[in-house]
Amino acid sequence: TIITESYPIAKRGMAQAIYGMGVIVGPTLGPPLGGYIVDNFSWPFIFYINIPIGIIATILTIFYVRSPKYGEKLKANQVDWIGIILLAMFIGSLQFVLEHGQQDDWFSNALIVALSVTSLFGLILFIWREMTYEHPIVNLKVLKDGNLRIGTIMTFILGFGLYGSTFIIPIYTQSVLGFTATDAGLLLIPSSITTGIMMPFIGKMLQNGVPQKYLVTGGFIIFFIYSLWMYVMMTPDTGAEHFFWPLVVRGIGLGLLFVPITTLSLSTLVGKDIGDGAAFTGMTRQLGGSFGIAIITTFIARWTQQHRVDLLPNINAVDFKVQERIQGLQHMFMSKGFSANEALDRAYKMLDMTVTKQATVLSYMDVFIYLGVLFLVCVPFVLLIKKGAGKVNMSAAH
Repeated sequence: TIITESYPIAKRGMAQAIYGMGVIVGPTLGPPLGGYIVDNFSWPFIFYINIPIGIIATILTIFYVRSPKYGEKLKANQVDWIGIILLAMFIGSLQFVLEHGQQDDWFSNALIVALSVTSLFGLILFIWREMTYEHPIVNLKVLKDGNLRIGTIMTFILGFGLYGSTFIIPIYTQSVLGFTATDAGLLLIPSSITTGIMMPFIGKMLQNGVPQKYLVTGGFIIFFIYSLWMYVMMTPDTGAEHFFWPLVVRGIGLGLLFVPITTLSLSTLVGKDIGDGAAFTGMTRQLGGSFGIAIITTFIARWTQQHRVDLLPNINAVDFKVQERIQGLQHMFMSKGFSANEALDRAYKMLDMTVTKQATVLSYMDVFIYLGVLFLVCVPFVLLIKKGAGKVNMSAAH
């Protein structure tokens, strides 16, 4: 909304592209900075560093950001505080359930059951509140627009893939490949640089009238290619050099998606609905990211266990190759000064760790292939966008 008011129609595509660059590149630059802080200081400092950044952002906002001239100015007592609380109840409870359900045995745990009920009632009451309150924090009525409904689905999946893939790559490289936190974070730099370079070009293409449908379709397909590439590439011994080109492809895909999806979502809205629609898509993207991280975490834990169960029958103590492997490990530990029994015990433990590591790799492979399919499934939704709806009539917002 602020960008719409601050820039003339001819420059809004580029302004949205610059804004999108910050939204996409920011989360990608977080892991390398966080990794450096964890490796060289202490993990609490990854939270402390946000304090000066927040102070600077607040000062800059006060002095430089102006509310839209046509925006509705609300008094403090008119703000939908109840809606905010209900939304927090819904999202916070659901996210806790998704993150902790697996380790707490889901609905066998009283807290999981209580928070599930809280989340359900929070959602129902939130919808009722937003549909009946004069100044809703989220205007759900804009969802009457078909393009926005479709765009909301695509935006949710974009957030799911953006934040989900940003989350799991550092985790995978540290837990499976043994990278330091700094090295794991630095892997994402190529992706963020690629996206940063692409954004101005995307803005220019939009200004020149390139159909957003083409860009969005290309972005979904390219992200699918990235996910498939990661699926094929992943092994317990994958090196840092193998990640470079897949992550460059990821940056291209995300660059093609962010701004075009937003403009397609708002393409049939007019007047104040444009600002409400933009706010809704922004919230949906953040929800997609939050749920993506929670769901992926649970998925990896669940399928690591399942793959381990599937792999263990292949470890037969009477099998010649298994015996050869155990004997080799036993001799290695004996050469380090352990007794025969201690060495044998350690050999079995190392073999068990190898199985667990392989199961973990398989679970991450599953995540990437499912992420890719999820993005590929979005391509038909692009075709449902109303014909001829490609340009947002931003001037109507005035």
